[in-house]
Amino acid sequence: MANDALYNSALQDFLIDAQVLLTKAEECLLHLQLIDNDPDACHCLNHTLTTLVERAQALRLVEVAAYSLQLQQLLEPAKAQPALQGEALQALESCLTLLAWQLELIDPRTGRLSLDTEEQVQLLDTLASALSPAASLACASCIEARHTCEHPAPAKTAPAAAHSPALSSPTKGN
Repeated sequence: MANDALYNSALQDFLIDAQVLLTKAEECLLHLQLIDNDPDACHCLNHTLTTLVERAQALRLVEVAAYSLQLQQLLEPAKAQPALQGEALQALESCLTLLAWQLELIDPRTGRLSLDTEEQVQLLDTLASALSPAASLACASCIEARHTCEHPAPAKTAPAAAHSPALSSPTKGN
């Protein structure tokens, strides 16, 4: 029972800290909407997502950690190129909105998040496409099947990053 109490306390602390981190990420997004691809805002956003990933992984919050990691990995290369503008910022805003919902829906006793990943995969794919129009994480059939492509789509090939385990989505009930 003492371990349960410690975990619940750590989970509650995480949920409070995660809201602070999410607010910081949203502030970075607002900054990027004013100044496209601003290096300081990109760095802050990346650092904020990395911190969220580390904290979620430490508590074994698999769903939040996986989604945040995928988001962070998509944004990491964007720091070096003028990619965080226009459609990419709109897609990023949608991704952060979903992250906010995920944080709200975490069971405060168990830390589980029982959602399917279809919207998550679609949003990450939209962001990937906006960051690099030639890249896409999933074809339509894989989005429908709720997983990341690992095969060539017609007229293009999924990027090598799509093959990494970090880009595979957790499934409902995990």
